[in-house]
Amino acid sequence: MKNTFKNFEEYFLLFPEEAQQKLENLREFIHSLHYDLDEYIGYQMPAFSYKEKPLIYFAAYKNHIGFYPLPEAIRYFENDFEERKYKFSKGAVQFPIKEDLPLDLIKTMIEFRMVEIDQKKS
Repeated sequence: MKNTFKNFEEYFLLFPEEAQQKLENLREFIHSLHYDLDEYIGYQMPAFSYKEKPLIYFAAYKNHIGFYPLPEAIRYFENDFEERKYKFSKGAVQFPIKEDLPLDLIKTMIEFRMVEIDQKKS
């Protein structure tokens, strides 16, 4: 994607309705976790920051939603990904587009990242 997106809405509109709904649900869920999260576009993906530090990124693909909680979180949650049979790499985990988003796992990863950021600021 060579486009530069100004906001989440512009990004979401590039995808089929099913993916748009998943992306919007994910966005709303993340906002519900903490009052002090800011949206931005980073690396051509929707992203959230916490205390002015990157928190997570996410992106839509044909068959999955890519979730990028940064490498330390990926390492920490590898066993969870393996148990649930999610594909993952050193920087991302893939949630199949045809399945419900694992909101419990997403919440735990975001909380992990927030603690990481809080500890680095101290």
